[in-house]
Amino acid sequence: MAKDGSEDDPAAARRAPAGAAVLREDKTAAIRAAVFGELATVGFARMSIEGIARRAGVGKTAVYRRWRSKLHLVLDVVSALAAEGLPTPDTGTLRGDVRTLLEVAARALQNPMASQIIPDLLAEAARSPELAGALKAALHDSQEGVAAAMVARAVERGELPAGVDARLALDLLTGPLYWRLVVVRDGLPDGYLDELAAAVAGALGAE
Repeated sequence: MAKDGSEDDPAAARRAPAGAAVLREDKTAAIRAAVFGELATVGFARMSIEGIARRAGVGKTAVYRRWRSKLHLVLDVVSALAAEGLPTPDTGTLRGDVRTLLEVAARALQNPMASQIIPDLLAEAARSPELAGALKAALHDSQEGVAAAMVARAVERGELPAGVDARLALDLLTGPLYWRLVVVRDGLPDGYLDELAAAVAGALGAE
C-alpha cells in the first residue's frame, strides 16, 4: 500500500521510516533469523536480499527499510552477536573459570549453523575490510575483556603471576577448540574439556 507508510509499500524502501512507518520488531527478528539460515544454506556470496525476505516471510521493502545491502545486514547481525559476548565466569578458581568458558565456546562451535557460517564469513572477510572489522569485534575483541577479567581475578587469588597476557589467555582458550571443531571437524572425547582446561591453566602459569 502506498499511502500509510506501511512496510509493504514498494516506494517506502527508498524513504527513511517516519510517521506511521514504524518498523515492527517481529519482522526485524524474523529477518535476522533468516540471515543465519541463508548464510548456512547458500553462504554469503550467493545470499540475496530476495532470499532473506522469502525465508523471513516478508517483502523486500521490509529488509531495505532496515539495511541498504546484504553486507550491512550481516554487519548488523555480527555486531549484535558481539554485544552478547561470552559470560564472565567466577567459579573461584582459574581452572574452573577456564572450564566454564571452554564449555560455552564448545557449545557455540558445535552448533551446526555456526560451524557452517563462521568459516564462510572468515573467507569473505579477506575481501571485505568492513566485514573483517566486524568479525574481529565479534570473535575476538568482545571476548578479550572476559579473558582479562578472568586473568585479573586469578592474579588477585595468587593463582597467576602479575603480567599474564589476557590476549594469550584468549588464544589458548579458543584456538584449540576452533581447530578441532571447525577446521578438523572432529568431536570432543569424554574428559577433553577438563584436560584442555588444565592445560590452559598450566600454560598461563597457574600455581
